[in-house]
Amino acid sequence: MTTKKISIKDVASRAKVSITTVSRVINKVPTVNKRNVARVEEAVLALKYRPNISAQRLASGSNNTIGLIMPGYPGIFHSFFAIELIRGVGHACESLRLDMVFHISDGNAPLSINYLGGIVFADIIENRKQVESAIADNMQCMVINNVVQDLDVSYIAVNNLKGGKLAAEYLTGLGHKRIAGITGNLKTQAGFDRFDGFMKGLDEAKIDVPKEYIYRGDYSRRSARQAAEFFFSMDPKSRPTAIFAQSDDMALEVIAVAYEMGIRVPEDVSVIGFDDNPQAIYGPVGLTTIRQPIFEMAERAVRTLHEMMSGKREEKIKQVLDPELVIRDSCAAPSNS
Repeated sequence: MTTKKISIKDVASRAKVSITTVSRVINKVPTVNKRNVARVEEAVLALKYRPNISAQRLASGSNNTIGLIMPGYPGIFHSFFAIELIRGVGHACESLRLDMVFHISDGNAPLSINYLGGIVFADIIENRKQVESAIADNMQCMVINNVVQDLDVSYIAVNNLKGGKLAAEYLTGLGHKRIAGITGNLKTQAGFDRFDGFMKGLDEAKIDVPKEYIYRGDYSRRSARQAAEFFFSMDPKSRPTAIFAQSDDMALEVIAVAYEMGIRVPEDVSVIGFDDNPQAIYGPVGLTTIRQPIFEMAERAVRTLHEMMSGKREEKIKQVLDPELVIRDSCAAPSNS
């Protein structure tokens, strides 16, 4: 049975005062009537109410700073995902007149949150303890790019399972049967779910996938180049006719390797990515991809967090946004079909 979370409204009701009076007592405003102070303090103790730290700071005029905590990984500042996410958070902060503190974390160091009004965690990768600690300190938190089922925290994520399945369905719909995949970091929820959705889509189409058709990457161009060189060195009769790369950066590197080796895209091999990086439009061939709403996800997360910080929203938000297929010129029916 879920225990009801005590709110400031419950304290005001028990003390028979207004919510404003409760807020003033909690924030130690000296002009409050002593009798009302006693009533509020009694209600707080009786109900075991834990004041919202963020709301307290906002009431005192000091809560205008949010933290953006992002796990570090190779090439982070060359990553379209990271840059777009930072851009979305920054845009929302600018319009709401919030300050942002950006911190790249390996998950080991404890966070200093005393000066923050709220925290946006950009995914949870080896830093779960940081999220748990912030929640325990009653800090307003928002997780993006990760569906969190087992913590009492708000999140906005992308349906990566659906995205991977969309890629598989599009390639099989074109008639491809020899389909390879280059994964992202499978330690991340996004990487695992994209791979899982991709494999489920192929399974539903009754497409067998040899082990050598799956290359474990890490979202970097380096891993994509290694994968592409491996695939394109196979005998033309057995090498993949289509490749799903779990990021546009990797997909663009696959296309670059293909042209270096005299392999045409999409005549000899179809390539599909994931992200909808604008750079994908201006390469030697327009990249077909799965668009994920990174900017929208980041901006919505900050706006929702601000509502939570200001006390305008008490309930947690748990939202999953849908990706969409963007068709360009890098995929076609297999030439040997």
